Amino acid sequence: MTRTAFAMLFAATLLLPACRRSADAQGPSQAADSKVLVYVALDEEFSRPVLDRYGKELGITIQQQHDTEAAKTVGLVSAIKEERSAPRCSVFWNNELANTVSLAQAGLLQPYVSPAAADLPAAFRDPEGRWTGFAARARILIVNTELLPDPATWPRSYRDLIDPKWRGRCGVARPKTGTTLTHFAALRLLLGEAEFAQFLTGIEQNEVKLLSGNGAAMREVRDGKLPWAFTDTDDYHVAKQKGFKVACVFPDQHEGGIGTMLIPNSVGIVTGAPNLAAAQRLVDKIVSAETEALLAAADGAQIPLRASVAGPKDPSIPSVGKFRAMAWDPTAVGRELARSSAEFGKRF
Repeated sequence: MTRTAFAMLFAATLLLPACRRSADAQGPSQAADSKVLVYVALDEEFSRPVLDRYGKELGITIQQQHDTEAAKTVGLVSAIKEERSAPRCSVFWNNELANTVSLAQAGLLQPYVSPAAADLPAAFRDPEGRWTGFAARARILIVNTELLPDPATWPRSYRDLIDPKWRGRCGVARPKTGTTLTHFAALRLLLGEAEFAQFLTGIEQNEVKLLSGNGAAMREVRDGKLPWAFTDTDDYHVAKQKGFKVACVFPDQHEGGIGTMLIPNSVGIVTGAPNLAAAQRLVDKIVSAETEALLAAADGAQIPLRASVAGPKDPSIPSVGKFRAMAWDPTAVGRELARSSAEFGKRF
């Protein structure tokens, strides 16, 4: 071996440890940057396939933490609040909107304006970019068609909850969590304090069955224990797909009626989120038209907010623009949520 060749070999040997240290340092960092923890309030059977798909497409390891039916949303929201000084979660995918808005108002969600959300309705996009709504469910009445075979006898309004002819024969989830809390908080602002107080008193006097969640409300009707109840379109559609004799009523469609409440899913990036770049890439996918199409085609039959995206195949779940929608302000409801939650928790 020549002196020159030996010198080159010696120099290369000296460089090996440095190269190894550089590779070792870079590898774990890259691995960490590809991991995102997502808190998910949408039912796992609908959300997990979507997130698993996007994890593969993006090359991101998506860790998912789901909540239970009984503690829907509340447990995840509480976790985000408790972890504010050292966030674990990067992305919050909520199955409703008001709690997401409330987190943003508390400074727990950071701005990110996703280019993929540009064609979503402005009413369901935060002007500051802290949250985005997509793929909605409607607050509907599920009817047992064996107990109520004549459509002329079906309930048609939220006010049927307090109609004496349905005393003890209808139900709704306790308005402490999830879409029912959002619905009742919005009704409070829409009706005003006096009329809403009368509505709550009417629920108690009419012996409305108060249930643990929308799924429980659906099952009471599905199993013939109640003629009808308030629930969401996804719960209704799951029962119908399984062959149960149920029908769906979009309430308050009459002239002058308040309309049916539409509650989107929502997503936001937690303030101080780990792996911000990966979180942003994931949010781009979650708010995309592709997600709305996937959720519309799934058994949950979510209603796309984009007119360009095909809605559920079930003709009993119309697309946006084909029914009278209830007007509500997510920002105002977000501010109202804590007060209503505390009051409803004590009352119910």
